[in-house]
Amino acid sequence: MCMFCSLLLFSFVKRTPSCSEFVELSLIMTSPIRFRLLQDVENYSPDTLDLSLDSEAKKYWFKCFNRLVLKFEQQAAKSQNGDPTAVDRAAKFRTYYLDQLEQLQQDNPSLDPKPLAIRDLLELNETSLRLFGFDDPWREQKKVENQASITKLSSRLDYIDQIEDTRAKWTEIIKGVLAGNMFDWGAQAVAQILENDASFGLEEALEQIQKRPWLIDCLDQWLDRTQGPPHKCATIFTDNSGIDIVLGILPLVRQFLLQKTKVLLCANKKPTLNDITEDELQDLIRQCCSKCAIINEAYEQGMLQIFGNEQNGPCLDFRLLTPELCDEILQSDLLIIVGMARALHTNLNAKFTCETLKLAVVKNEWLAKRLGGETFSVICKYENI
Repeated sequence: MCMFCSLLLFSFVKRTPSCSEFVELSLIMTSPIRFRLLQDVENYSPDTLDLSLDSEAKKYWFKCFNRLVLKFEQQAAKSQNGDPTAVDRAAKFRTYYLDQLEQLQQDNPSLDPKPLAIRDLLELNETSLRLFGFDDPWREQKKVENQASITKLSSRLDYIDQIEDTRAKWTEIIKGVLAGNMFDWGAQAVAQILENDASFGLEEALEQIQKRPWLIDCLDQWLDRTQGPPHKCATIFTDNSGIDIVLGILPLVRQFLLQKTKVLLCANKKPTLNDITEDELQDLIRQCCSKCAIINEAYEQGMLQIFGNEQNGPCLDFRLLTPELCDEILQSDLLIIVGMARALHTNLNAKFTCETLKLAVVKNEWLAKRLGGETFSVICKYENI
C-alpha cells in the first residue's frame, strides 16, 4: 500500500470519513487489474451509468436512496432488537448516510470530475451500516429463507428432471434463475410484494417476471450453445440467499455437473443486503449435499468449489478480485453473472475473452424504462467469443 493510502486510512480511524473520501478511497484502493479474462483490461470500468455525467440519472438515484435509507434503518434496528442501543445507532446511521448523500449530490463534477456510480451509493450504505455496528442486518432473514428453500430443493430438481427435451429443460432452468433473482430485499418493488404476501414463492415469481420476448433476450443463442460440447469450467457469481441461490442457482449448478462441467461459485466475503456470503454458501452447500447425490459427489471431489469475492457491496468490480481468485477463475470458459447489481448496474457492457451469460430481473421502474422496458423486465445476455 502506498504512503498516501496508509495516511488516508489512518485518518479514517481518527474521525468519521466523508462520503467523497469513501469514493476517493475506493478509487485509490482499486488494485491493478489482474483478471485476464477481460477483453480490455486497461480500459475496464464496471459501471453502466456515470451519475456525474447524467443529471437525470443522478437526480433519480439520489432520491431513490434517500427513500430507501428508512427501510435500511428499520432493518438494522430490527436485526439487533435485543440491544438497547440499536434504535439509536440505526437513527445515527440514517442521519449520517443522508448527510453523505447530500454532500455527494452537491459535488460539482466540473470542479471534481471523479466518476460516480450506483455502485458507490450501494457501497456507502454498507460501509455506513458497519460504521454504526450493523455488520449483517439481514442475517436472520437469510437463515430463515435458506432453510425454507432447502426443503423445496428436491421437488424442484425432480420437476426439472422430468422434462425430457433438452432445450425445454434448459429453458426451465434459466427461467428458474431469473425468477429466483426476484427475491431481493434491496429492491423496493420486490420488498413490498414479499412483505404483503408471505406465500410468494418461485412459482409466483415465474408468473411475475416478463414473458418472452425479454428486454434483452439471448435465450435462443444460449439454447443453441447447450447443444454443443459441454463447458470445461463455469464460474457463477451468486446473488441473493434463499430461493435465489437454492431453487434458482443450484439446479443450474447441478445441470452443469451432470455434463461434467466443473463449477466455481463466487459469493461475497462481507455481508451486503440479503446476498449470500461465502461462509453461508459453504454451510448451505453442505446441507444440500443430503438432498442431491450429484451435488454431494461433486463437492467431495472438487468439481464444485466455493470462493470468496472481495467486494464492498452487492456490485461486482473485477478490479477487486484477489490474485488467487483470478488464477482460479482463469480455467473457466464460461462466466455467469447474476443479479441487477452485478450484471446490470455493473458489467452489462463488459466484454470477456470467454463466453458470458448475464442474468437479471430489472426490479426498478426507472431503470427498466431507461432501458426500454417495464418493471420485472428480464436481462438474458449471452455473449460468445
